[in-house]
Amino acid sequence: MKETEKTKKQVPLRLAPTLYADLMKWAEEDFRSLNGQIEYLLTEAVRKRKGKEDDGK
Repeated sequence: MKETEKTKKQVPLRLAPTLYADLMKWAEEDFRSLNGQIEYLLTEAVRKRKGKEDDGK
């Protein structure tokens, strides 16, 4: 793991109550914290986006 990835930034986030509830349920199903689930989803989205950029799309 890179040194810059060891230190995490705090980001305030406002979510609609229904989105919060859906994410919380999903996190529980995946045995993650809500914060962990959001970080996982964002990481996957960025990884997929980078893959598309590499394909020239």
